Amino acid sequence: MNLLNLVDGPSALIVLGGTALATVLRCGLADCRITLAKLVQLRRPAFDAAASRAELAVQVQQIRQDGLLRAEPRRLGDAELDEATEALIASRSLGALLDRHEAHKARRLAQSERAVRTLAQAAELAPVFGLAGTLVSLSQLPADGLARGAFTGAIGMAVVTTLYGLLTANLLLAPLARVVERAASAEEAARQDVIEWLAAQVAGSIPPRRTAPRRPVALELV
Repeated sequence: MNLLNLVDGPSALIVLGGTALATVLRCGLADCRITLAKLVQLRRPAFDAAASRAELAVQVQQIRQDGLLRAEPRRLGDAELDEATEALIASRSLGALLDRHEAHKARRLAQSERAVRTLAQAAELAPVFGLAGTLVSLSQLPADGLARGAFTGAIGMAVVTTLYGLLTANLLLAPLARVVERAASAEEAARQDVIEWLAAQVAGSIPPRRTAPRRPVALELV
């Protein structure tokens, strides 16, 4: 089997270029940018829950020693954890910590869902453009007769284009969608563990909420 026979520039251009253009038109530039950003993030180190707890341990120790009133927020370089600890110290409330976490979580999940949806759309479109390439190649057959070379070239391009569409959909785009989905789920699970650990560590330092004494209700005798 000669694998070089499977290399065809025009077929790749039809499938890849057509799929990319149709995906942009169907999903929009914003979703495509988010998808590219998520794909770039796959090459970066994953969120390290153990390292984050180690960094937060210094903040927790300070809160336990000085209390929330005198504690100073410590920048960790993670946007969510920085905002969450700042909110905790500023409001002296676990609710503020959890609210910031939920806000970041909702934003991340929304972006991941848009990226997965975009890649799924592209996976559906790739075989369509494989078929389109097949039709384009067959349309190049000469109308005045079937020369052996022309016939062989057109059929070869038709087969290769269909193959490119199937491979692009099932070995590239669909697997990438699942990789993005799994990476998002793993990150959220790790971040949830860190937030729950942090809340448990500082719960004893949260001052109790003072409630105004209730006034006795005067009863009127009729």
